[in-house]
Amino acid sequence: MRSYLDFEKPVAELEAKVEELRAMQAAGTGAADIAEDIGRLENKAAQALRDLYAGLTPWQKTQVARHPQRPHCLDYIAALITEFVPFAGDRKFSEDEAIVGGFGRFRGESICVIGHEKGSTTESRLKHNFGMARPEGYRKAVRLMEMADRFDIPVLALVDTAGAYPGIDAEERGQAEAIARSTEACLNLGVPNVAVILGEGGSGGAVALATANKVLMLEHAIYSVISPEGAASILWRDTTKAQDAATNMKITAADLSQFGIIDAIVTEPIGGAHRDPAAAIAATGEAVANALAEFRGTGRDGVRRQRRDKFLAIGRGLE
Repeated sequence: MRSYLDFEKPVAELEAKVEELRAMQAAGTGAADIAEDIGRLENKAAQALRDLYAGLTPWQKTQVARHPQRPHCLDYIAALITEFVPFAGDRKFSEDEAIVGGFGRFRGESICVIGHEKGSTTESRLKHNFGMARPEGYRKAVRLMEMADRFDIPVLALVDTAGAYPGIDAEERGQAEAIARSTEACLNLGVPNVAVILGEGGSGGAVALATANKVLMLEHAIYSVISPEGAASILWRDTTKAQDAATNMKITAADLSQFGIIDAIVTEPIGGAHRDPAAAIAATGEAVANALAEFRGTGRDGVRRQRRDKFLAIGRGLE
């Protein structure tokens, strides 16, 4: 069953009427032929959806980025990566299932994939800790990146997290250092790395994987140093001002592309990636392939130099 966001209520009502008419048609009750009414309502619902998504506010985009039916890391891996072999553990403390990582093939070429997995059911969300990684998750990522670098295998990061896990146990095991080491590992790679912000890109928990040669972002994803709710609680001590915070923080793909924080925007199906996951994943795969192709024939020093220059240039010339 499709889940609707609060601002999608007009579309939900139209689509509910369509389903009601279809049920009547299937049961053979009511009007003898209601196909015309169904078609008219379907067109009206589709137009309402197009109009709605053509002018989403930053807060509405935040809600879309968090949609429970939005495709997650494992969905992208299943559709885009063949012969995927997951790796587990950081060889220091334990396994962290908030970050999924391993090796496989992308369009016939070897690739290392590392990503946050939020989970799609109550059980899987608890298993993956809602995509909020502990230090061992980032240390696992470092282990995989170093292995990929040793064997000249490009790295793909699929980012979707509200942020690194802020629990006491994570802090005791060196959360800040683990994030810093992962960011450093990204910067030191002599192979190309591409990061895709799938939904939420939250704070250092996202940057730890997204310090890449190319940073792509889905159209309705968000990427920021803190959540709108967190910013509102700090600035105004009032989480109800999250909508104002979302607008002022410039967290959308369009804003971040303008500022040079990201390199490309991946267009989503009308209504968001959750409406047509297959199309969203296919578009992402094409964008990743194009990004990796830009580095074909580039030497290790050239790859590092491009990544370094990219991040050093962020913020220059802005007033």
